[in-house]
Amino acid sequence: MLKHRFFPGRLSGTDYQFTIRRANKNGATKIIRRERFKDRAPADRRADAGFMAALWAHFGEEPFERGNLDAGRLSWLFGREVVPAEEPFDPESYDALLKIDVAKAQVSFSEVFANPDAFDWDDDEGDWA
Repeated sequence: MLKHRFFPGRLSGTDYQFTIRRANKNGATKIIRRERFKDRAPADRRADAGFMAALWAHFGEEPFERGNLDAGRLSWLFGREVVPAEEPFDPESYDALLKIDVAKAQVSFSEVFANPDAFDWDDDEGDWA
């Protein structure tokens, strides 16, 4: 499992994790499309925006390997702002390639693209190597 160095481990000041520390011995958790309802808590919406900001800052428009990115957090964006970058796509593989659908991400998370420095990342949170 690829560990994305310097990727934030979580949203600062919260328990919303962005990465996992080690591979699951039973295999990678499946990435699914989770429905985001309009009545989600503001903290949940901020976690989504923070994760998108981290993805954008770290990968930009380039395809990226799932690696140690949290499947639960990816699932909130999967099928909309984050899409498969390869066919066939294996949602249960740490090696699966994903990419940001920039057009959809700019609509859904306009605040991230308008002010990329809105999220303050701790320098040591994502580097566990």
